[in-house]
Amino acid sequence: MSLFAVLDRLSEVSSFDKSLESARTAVNKVLRPQAVKDLLHGTWLGHPLHPVLAQVPVGTWVSAGVLDAIKPARPAAALLIGTGIAAAVPTALSGAADWSEQDDAVRRLGAVHAVANTAALALYVGSLVARATGNGTLGRVLAYSGLGLAGGSAAIGGHMSYAQSSGANHAVVEARQLTTDWIDLGPLDDLPDGRPALRTGEGQGTPIGLAVVRRGARVDAFIDACAHVGGPLSDGRVEQVRGADCLVCPWHESAFDLDSGEPRRGPTASAQERLEIKYEAGRAFGRLPNRHSPK
Repeated sequence: MSLFAVLDRLSEVSSFDKSLESARTAVNKVLRPQAVKDLLHGTWLGHPLHPVLAQVPVGTWVSAGVLDAIKPARPAAALLIGTGIAAAVPTALSGAADWSEQDDAVRRLGAVHAVANTAALALYVGSLVARATGNGTLGRVLAYSGLGLAGGSAAIGGHMSYAQSSGANHAVVEARQLTTDWIDLGPLDDLPDGRPALRTGEGQGTPIGLAVVRRGARVDAFIDACAHVGGPLSDGRVEQVRGADCLVCPWHESAFDLDSGEPRRGPTASAQERLEIKYEAGRAFGRLPNRHSPK
């Protein structure tokens, strides 16, 4: 059985779902207000923050492992280990923020990822203590053990990202299926004012949902699947978020600026795929930007 198959099986185990829900509730209570969660999600960055921060502990600990193999360089290894320990705190917080807004399968595997990372962190703290008390051999054993555990945990995190699409832009998948021709969104008078409506465009075999919002004589259209985890934006609502009219996802409350598609509130960190709009004879037409044209 492949590693992917093992991790997929693990993500189907529901025995601890009640405990995980309690943990999720606790995370949401601690990471308040919403601006704090948005900071940790990377909403302000336009990219998930957790994988960016994770490079620091992973990089410093791998580098420390190399230096520990060279006797004269071992004091520098201790400095790198300490740097990784310090960086692990904001990395864990950003990971917890993202984890709390995912579906059950991702949360189950994410819990294993978190436990493994916590154990690796404890081993590295023990390594620094051992080195400080003059037991360098034990310090190196603990550090290499931590590195092995952190490496295994990184593989789990990779599976969550690449196999389970945690942190991926789910709207892009839909956008790649959509025709690049102009799509007739219908007469302006048929679109409700100030709330989203569902329209469809031609896809490769199946229709692709579009969330269309009319504000007076202006129309904005987006891929219906939310960038966060694919929630139906056409079932959402329009509201003011941080001074901008936004389309809000009904699943996790991600808010996208109607004028640009940029995120104004998390958990999303990605902009929503937005269509170009033109008007002819009282009708609105939408088309994806050129970046989605087939090569």
